[in-house]
Formats: sequence, structure tokens, C-alpha cells
Amino acid sequence: MKKDAPQNYYQSEFFKEVQMSMIFKDSKTFVDMKPKISKAKILQFYEEQRHKKDFDLESFVHNYFLMTKSIQKDFITDTTKNMYEHISGMWPVLTRHADKYHPFSSRIPLPEPYVVPGGRFREIYYWDSYFTMQGLLADGQTELAKDMVDNFAFLVDTLGFVPNGNRNYYLSRSQPPFFGLMVHALAKGDSNVLKRYGPYILKEYNYWMKGTDDISSPFKPINAVLTTNNGTLLNRYWDYKNTPREESYREDVELAENLDKNQKEKVYRNIRAAAASGWDFSSRWYQKENDFSSTATIDIAPVDLNCLLFFMEHQIANYFGEQKDTISKRIYLKKALKRNEFIRNNFWNKEAEFFTDYIISEQQCSHKLTMAGVYPLFFRIATKEQAEHVKDRLMQDFLKAGGLVTTLTHTEQQWDAPNGWAPLQYMAVRGLLNYGYRDEAKEIIEKWLSLNERVYANTGKMMEKYNVENLELLSGGGEYETQDGFGWTNGVALSFKKMLDTIPSSIKKR
Repeated sequence: MKKDAPQNYYQSEFFKEVQMSMIFKDSKTFVDMKPKISKAKILQFYEEQRHKKDFDLESFVHNYFLMTKSIQKDFITDTTKNMYEHISGMWPVLTRHADKYHPFSSRIPLPEPYVVPGGRFREIYYWDSYFTMQGLLADGQTELAKDMVDNFAFLVDTLGFVPNGNRNYYLSRSQPPFFGLMVHALAKGDSNVLKRYGPYILKEYNYWMKGTDDISSPFKPINAVLTTNNGTLLNRYWDYKNTPREESYREDVELAENLDKNQKEKVYRNIRAAAASGWDFSSRWYQKENDFSSTATIDIAPVDLNCLLFFMEHQIANYFGEQKDTISKRIYLKKALKRNEFIRNNFWNKEAEFFTDYIISEQQCSHKLTMAGVYPLFFRIATKEQAEHVKDRLMQDFLKAGGLVTTLTHTEQQWDAPNGWAPLQYMAVRGLLNYGYRDEAKEIIEKWLSLNERVYANTGKMMEKYNVENLELLSGGGEYETQDGFGWTNGVALSFKKMLDTIPSSIKKR
């Protein structure tokens, strides 16, 4: 066995036994613990000791692994500060310095400081960081925002893509590709920024397009990419493994325990792909109502992902334009325009008058309405008429007392009703502002910030997600308890507060 090869360690009987034994309430706890010696040695000692009468697995784990401390353990909320002052004071708490290399840790070391979400999330997370950056920029923390972008450029340069987070158990998948948007936010019109980061955007794009040349038929995906009848490129969320997630091993095994080998592998792949989407988990991915095991993420071309890839193609075209490479510029502009047209025409659910995901095997729109439908407004893909319909649906069906609900379906999954999430509020507000819906955008901001402030006043915490339907209850659902910290909630709150000062006109009474 290669020394400390993570793929061998995560497939070992020792790892499986620890994760299935429920020594730790949260499966992520164990994968984040630092081994005191090499994993190869630990596996050797385990094999030597496991059959002894006095062997105790929990004691063995604590003998050879170090517990990871909670990020907020020593932080005490100053009740004299308002929520926004509290958030500004949290940056040092949530910021990690450049990582020191540890030969046995699951952490992938990053060269610059970075902000983590908080709670159980002690590493950088990909799409979270874009929304965290909005708060950093609003708060004048430009250098730290740049450090974040540099870390993602480093990951693309060294790994060829941005993993879900900087842990080796995330190396089989990415997350919604927001790197290009981070660069755009940092640039503020400075073309030199695009020149610097353009090669990394292109390299990341190639990761999402891996396998394109091997596609033999329309709507027959390879990896994360597929083509349509007219050669338009589309993408889906993807994970290169079909085994239980290392950080949620027990949960995945129990979900698939009554299935045969092929069915298990299919479930694991789809669950992993849903984790790659950032929406882990949601009825958005279900094939059957109220059936988590029917998650079919890889049969879906998601509207949010394809809008992000459209933007990436457009940005790469601009990069080549800066390089005076007119041929490459035209190639990527053509890709972007074809994807734009397909999103506007084929991701538009005419019956619901809303943008939805696209079911690959059926070659038609999903019937499920989710907040992913705001992305075409954020990226200015929607027509004015489409934007009007999306606005109406948001205000009539999605907007609740505390903000926009994630889907219109109530389940036990955290990316469903009654929960609302900061990044989706942000995408919706920016999308509405792009089409001139200032009053609606302002109403969403004020409801969301009011809820944030209410929970902060009662708990002294910023939450990962919120119950937007019943303001007396905290959010719930999902594989783990509601987390506090919290990176993207902090970022969106500061950004929204700044926006309120710049949005003209008053709220229309509803």
C-alpha cells in the first residue's frame, strides 16, 4: 500500500468500522481529525490489535487521532454590538492563516489566508466563498477577498479544478463554478484582473468539459458534459466516485442498504452529484415524491449550473479578446450564445412561466419550481417578459415572512421549504435589480435582514440557513444540525445592508 494513499485508507475496514460505529454523532468529525502518525501505520496497528479481547475501537481512535476544535469555541458574542458590527468582528474568527503542511491531515493546504463558513465547516468551501466575498468587499476587506481568489487559482493550477472544499475526501467533485464570478467581483472593470486570472478560468472550464470529444450522441452525457441535437454544450453536476461519501459514510450506507450492488452505486453517484450541486439535499433531485433514494441528479441539466457555464464561456471570450486572439474569442462567444439561447428557450417552463431544470432523458423541463430559476435573471439571459413572470412567481409563491423559500415543497431536506438560504436571496435580488424591479428587490432584502436580525437578537448567532415561513422557529432538516458562523450569511447581510443605501424608491405596500 502506498503511504497514506487516501483512496486506500477511506476504503479500509478500519475507516468503515469507525464511521458505522457512531463513535461520533457527526460523520464528518472523524474525517477531519488529524492522525498522530501515518494512516498506513494506523491501519497496520488496527489489524494487529482488532481481534484482541480487550480491543476498544473508540479508545484506539482517540489514541491515534487528534480531535478538531470548534472554530467558535473561544468566541463570546458581544451583546453591545449590533448584528453588522458582530459580523465585522467575526472575520478574524472565521479566517484561517495560510496552511502549514501536515503529512497525515485530510486538509489540502492553501497558500493564502481564507474565510471558512463556521460550525462543522472548518475548511474553505467553493461556492460559499463567492457570497462571503461580497461581505468582505462591502466591509473593505479587499485584500482578504483577493487572497480567497488566489487560493482558488492555486487549486485550479495544482489540481485542475476547484474541489468541493480543501479536503482530500472532496477530490472527486467540484461545486457550482463561481470562480469566474469571484474574479469579476474583484475586477470591478479592471481588465488586468481578467488577464491575470483568465488562464485559470479556462483551465477550470476544461475540467467541466472533460469528455466532450468522446460524446457520440446528443443527450448522452459523459462525466459532467452533454450536447444537444444542434451541438449546444450543456452540463450536469457530477462526481467521479460511486461509493458512499467519506464525510457522510454511515448515512449513505444506511440509505442504500436494501439495494443490490448496481442500485447502490447508482444511488451513491447521484447523492455525490447532489453534494456537488451545493443543494445537499433537496426534492429538486427526486424522481419519486418523498423518496430520497430516488435522487437522480445526474439525469438533470441544472439551470443554475448552465447559467454559470454560460458566464464562464463569455468571460473566456473576453479574456481572449484582451489577448487579441480573435479566433478563440469567436469560438467561446459562439458557445456562450448557443447555451444562452438554449437556456432561454428550453429551460423555460411555459406552463409554470418560470425557469426550471432540464431532464436529460426526457429532453424537457422539470415541473419542479425552485430558487435555481432566478439564475437566468442574475446573468441577464431571460427576456423582459420572462423576467416579469419570474418576478411575479417569486413575490406570489416564494416570498414568505422572512424571505424567499428554497422550493415550494416541504420535506425533511434542508434545501426545501420552509428553509431560506442567503446565497439564493442574493441571486434573486441581483437578478430582479438587473430588470429594474427595485421595490421587489428591496422588499426581499428587508424581510431577510429583519429575520437575520431577529435570530441574532435571540441567539447572538448568524445561521447557515433560516426558517422563512415561521419566524418563531429555527431552520431544520438535513444530515446535521443547523450551523452557526456563518460565512455566506454574513457576507450577504453586509452586502444587502450596503445595497439598501443605493436602491432608490420605496417599498410598494402589498
